[in-house]
Amino acid sequence: MSDSNEDHHYEPGQDNIRLFGLDVHNPVFIISAIAIIAFVFVGLLFPQAAASAFGAMRKWLTSTFDWWFIIAGNIFVLFCLLLVFTPLGRIRLGGAEAKPDFSYPGWFAMLFAAGMGIGLMFYGVLEPVNHFRTPPLGIDPKDTGLAMRTAMSATIFHWGLHAWAIYAAVALALAYFHFNRGMPLVLRSAFFPLFGKRVWGWPGHIIDILAVFATLFGLATSLGLGAGQANAGLNYLFGTPVSDASKVLLIIGITGLATISVVAGLDAGIKRLSTINMWLAFVLMLFVLVTGPTLLILGSFFTNAFNYVCDLPALSNWYGRTDSAFLHGWTTFYWAWWISWSPFVGMFIARISRGRTVREFIVYVLIVPTIITILWMSTFGGTAIHQLVADNYQGVVETIAKWKPELALFKMLEQLPLAAISSTIGIILVIVFFVTSSDSASLVIDTIAAGGKIDTPPAQRIFWCSFQGIVAIVLLLGGGLAALQAMAIATGFPFALVLVLMCVATLKGLTEESCARE
Repeated sequence: MSDSNEDHHYEPGQDNIRLFGLDVHNPVFIISAIAIIAFVFVGLLFPQAAASAFGAMRKWLTSTFDWWFIIAGNIFVLFCLLLVFTPLGRIRLGGAEAKPDFSYPGWFAMLFAAGMGIGLMFYGVLEPVNHFRTPPLGIDPKDTGLAMRTAMSATIFHWGLHAWAIYAAVALALAYFHFNRGMPLVLRSAFFPLFGKRVWGWPGHIIDILAVFATLFGLATSLGLGAGQANAGLNYLFGTPVSDASKVLLIIGITGLATISVVAGLDAGIKRLSTINMWLAFVLMLFVLVTGPTLLILGSFFTNAFNYVCDLPALSNWYGRTDSAFLHGWTTFYWAWWISWSPFVGMFIARISRGRTVREFIVYVLIVPTIITILWMSTFGGTAIHQLVADNYQGVVETIAKWKPELALFKMLEQLPLAAISSTIGIILVIVFFVTSSDSASLVIDTIAAGGKIDTPPAQRIFWCSFQGIVAIVLLLGGGLAALQAMAIATGFPFALVLVLMCVATLKGLTEESCARE
């Protein structure tokens, strides 16, 4: 690269200061930490006012800016597909001679566990059944066949290409500018083609501070969902009380496990847990596939994939939609949630993706997880819908009617053999996904707040891991699920613009390198 020397003018941790034994970036760490601590105190002192504010904020953002979230999501998908089908896909992350640091199974296990874990467990049964009962796109629920088709398409839409395109866009930007340009592994580095050296000043500080907020509150949403589902599962199996106190204790306990994992590091802790969880998830999915309506699931996999592609244009459009409840309550929330997760998942995927070509990277991060998502939703959601249609089993429907979504998975498993064993595996999966998400996010937030330094003092990782749990507790007590979702949307909204600009910067950087090689 002709300007590679200029890129190296900033070193990781260059503006860091020593503070109470911590090695932190000034002012990213200080502003982020103070703002989050203030949020925690306000939330604890005024829980009722916080709950009201969260509810109003979510309603306003989803109804006013639905168009923005939908357009941004479509941009990320088109950006990724463009790179796959152009010569830019031949560029290798880390240089022409770079070799991958992890095998395909280990690499994929870590990126998938970090990116989707808890959500697939929570929504894998709940969402298809909900959309089957109240289909989007104006479909009549009495038309059982069409409602079933649309329910699966809508569910896969939320967990397929768009979700992973958001992650892939961020991860690719970070990996390219870190491994190929030698810049710190922080989000500001990806904006060098647009802002030049100014990214090391306040424009970059603002980007990284927004990334810390988005990551922390996006993860808090998932931790709240995971705690609720684990609590419901323990109540279902062992009679553990379902209460805020139980959920708080679960968050504290699992955050403690995540802290141990994150101190152990990437290979010793996070990689090992991710691999274990992927095998457990595969075993549970295989169990449902074999003991459920096997032929229906296998046949519906290809049908669901085809219908998803066919319904993609209608689901990706916001103009003239009559299903505003679906658009605002589901799609807009999901896009904001994925966007708020993207700094954490993107940076984590970037760290483990050295040595892959851009094309290989996009295919594995975008296409392969989407295929597995289709199989997962076809297995769990298809089984639950079959139980409802063929056997008139109302167990999952009752969880929706009584607004106890945490029980949906366990109610579906109740109808299959060895329900106690499969439900126990489900609880373990939720907890370990909980841990892998928390420890991965702590590692990422710590890297951002340390100016790109990776070998930071353990106390810093402990600080961020602890505050993830504390923020989740505050949101849980200050409005429950609605509060958790509101903060994910609030942090995802401004960050969507940051990510769109990041795509422009990445395209510019890749084009410059491609031209320099020619």
